[in-house]
Amino acid sequence: MIRVLVVEDDPVAAEAHRLYVGRVPGFTAVAVAHSRAEALRALERTEVDLLLLDLYLPDGHGLQLVRSLRAAGHGADVVAVTSARDLTMVREGVSLGVVQYVLKPFTFPTLRDRLVRYAEFRATAGEASGQEEVDRALAALRAPQPSALPKGLSAPTLQAVTRTLRERPGGVTAAEAGLAVGISRITARRYLEHLVASGRAERTPQYGQIGRPELQYRWLNSPPGHGS
Repeated sequence: MIRVLVVEDDPVAAEAHRLYVGRVPGFTAVAVAHSRAEALRALERTEVDLLLLDLYLPDGHGLQLVRSLRAAGHGADVVAVTSARDLTMVREGVSLGVVQYVLKPFTFPTLRDRLVRYAEFRATAGEASGQEEVDRALAALRAPQPSALPKGLSAPTLQAVTRTLRERPGGVTAAEAGLAVGISRITARRYLEHLVASGRAERTPQYGQIGRPELQYRWLNSPPGHGS
């Protein structure tokens, strides 16, 4: 059983992450901490194999916590759970033993995939027979398969629609998104609805014009419970 310490300052998100961990076979959440100081106290009294670590904590950055652990000789691995997209920070985290990054907002299947891959990597033992076996062990950790998209949707178009949505904080209609990306309004709406269904966007009706209200789609930078 892989023992996980959940470190997350938002109580609602922390509880959600604790429940998520408990739903993955082979993992158990042994403690929850809402700050760097709480995490250090939990690590003193509880055996932990893996930290599910929010990087923005009220009393210091998450990577500062990891540095403290490494200086003290603590070898627990780290899965960073964060909205931070700074690749310089990602590289620094890797050098400190951050084995996976999960970007907020995320769904349970996303976290489950990362944890299962981590468990596969952790289970590798013994002496490799050659380069291929070493590559295979690392691939379990470093090369997650992209999440399956609904039939008819493509990853490049989804990326383009997502980029359009994120560049327009005021929101867009399906027609506007389609025009920006170069696809039809109906096709754009399918992608936008997929983003809504996966918790990455929201839709609201826009009134004030004659006829049916038009739906406005807006990117969710930080849904409730996933604010840091």
